[in-house]
Amino acid sequence: MAALAPLPPLPPQFKSLQHHLRTAQEHDKRDPVVAYYCRLYAMQTGMKIDSKTPECRKFLSKLMDQLEALKKQLGDNEAITQEIVGCAHVESYALKMFLYADNEDRAGRFHKNMIKSFYTASLLIDVLTVFGELTDENMKHRKYARWKATYIHNCLKNGETPQAGPIGMDEESNDEENEEAGTSPLPTHPPQQSSSAYDPSNMPSSSYTGIQIPPGAHAPANTPAEVPHSTGVTGSTIQPTPQNIPAVDPALFSTMSIGDVRLTPEDFARAQKYCKYAGSALQYEDVSTAVQNLQKALKLLTTGRE
Repeated sequence: MAALAPLPPLPPQFKSLQHHLRTAQEHDKRDPVVAYYCRLYAMQTGMKIDSKTPECRKFLSKLMDQLEALKKQLGDNEAITQEIVGCAHVESYALKMFLYADNEDRAGRFHKNMIKSFYTASLLIDVLTVFGELTDENMKHRKYARWKATYIHNCLKNGETPQAGPIGMDEESNDEENEEAGTSPLPTHPPQQSSSAYDPSNMPSSSYTGIQIPPGAHAPANTPAEVPHSTGVTGSTIQPTPQNIPAVDPALFSTMSIGDVRLTPEDFARAQKYCKYAGSALQYEDVSTAVQNLQKALKLLTTGRE
């Protein structure tokens, strides 16, 4: 990918966007789609913060130039041309990064890369707001990841051993502490781990096989647990957790034969999002959430109402 023209110095008003823009730069070669949407988030948020002062206007103008250049380079990529595909791409990347950090945390392997992964996952969930409102699940993941990054960072800085896995969260963390936790530079080469690599794109999809959700009210509802490593245990021996699958509403079937349902483009977009949420839930083998979202999509498409 061709190099982008550099941005002018970041105006003080846009300090809250510095880590999103750094994440964009870090992913220019690793994942240009993620880099594009990080810049789009910074552009949209920056416009809301200050689009009138000369230094902010100049910065946003240069950022817009970067976005246009990226869009030309990635013009044939469905994740750029189709919003629903782009949203799924960024969400999947964020969840894989969260999974890497969460696995390291639960195994008691505390290091800068896992702190960086937690914090970057939270930033990418911020980026998902360019596609619409966050789900409750993503808001919980963002809060948990940002808090975990700060907590582990402070423990290591003070020479303390962090407690592994989900534990009770303190009240909202200080923003400066969050930023400090996310400033660790990315390594030139991802760490060589037997269990997983730092770059989420290197993580096989089979990492999600057999994920079981442990009890713990302080962890996000679908926080993935660690999958056993290479100890002679194969994927076929991992038994899925029994789940209570909600019953399908019989009323949905009776409405499927009713004609004259007029759907707006917004209805189709919402139905697509419900299907996407169902797909995300299935990545964590959360059958209940998947069924609930598919039922919402089916009801919307057959009745025109939610």
